[in-house]
Amino acid sequence: AATCPEPDGHINSSRFSSADLSYITQGETALQRALGILQQHTGWQAETMADAGAAVSSTVLPGLGKVFRAEVVLAVPVERLHRELFEKIEQMPQWNPRLSRVKVLQHVGTDTLVTHEVTTPSPGNMVGQRDFVSVRHRGRRETAVYLVGTATHVKPVLSQEGCIRAESRLSCIVLQPLVGDPGRTHFTWLLSMDLKASATIWTKSGVFSLLKGWLPTSIINRVLPQCQADFIEHLRRHLS
Repeated sequence: AATCPEPDGHINSSRFSSADLSYITQGETALQRALGILQQHTGWQAETMADAGAAVSSTVLPGLGKVFRAEVVLAVPVERLHRELFEKIEQMPQWNPRLSRVKVLQHVGTDTLVTHEVTTPSPGNMVGQRDFVSVRHRGRRETAVYLVGTATHVKPVLSQEGCIRAESRLSCIVLQPLVGDPGRTHFTWLLSMDLKASATIWTKSGVFSLLKGWLPTSIINRVLPQCQADFIEHLRRHLS
């Protein structure tokens, strides 16, 4: 089974470029921020959703805005989930119809990735097509595996025409074996996103075009927890 090593706290900087070290630092910073949020046990309000296979709650935090937390128990062990969500991340669109492409742009050491993800355009989708460039980082604390993500900047990754570059402020999936039943996993997912209601993008002709798409906060606050619930359902089906 694939395992992610314990963070040793002493990164050998001579092995990495300054850009690589920046990605590792962004990942570790996101992990520390997520750990702080996970320790907050008050101030969360339940989200009311139809056909939710997970319990979703939310809170508002300085610097992040609204943060959603989805929790569910999945009948698979931690290491299998860890492989699917980190080691095999480029295969995610095969089972998650909300994604059209996930590409690893760079591996930094064994625990950090730079990725480009493109969502699937769909008729009637209130939000429209988005893409993301993110640092993804994994860590382990005791028996739990933490998979964090946050927006980053790399040498220009052009958006396809009509696609808005959005940003993941913070994503953290926690995989914790169930006490007394290590074949099952307590899955917790923190998510805060800026979906960028309007953005300047490149067109095929190479000129800038302002793509308008004003979205009421109320719509964004419905879409994100539903995306979490949908992702969990697609993951559950894939693993069954």
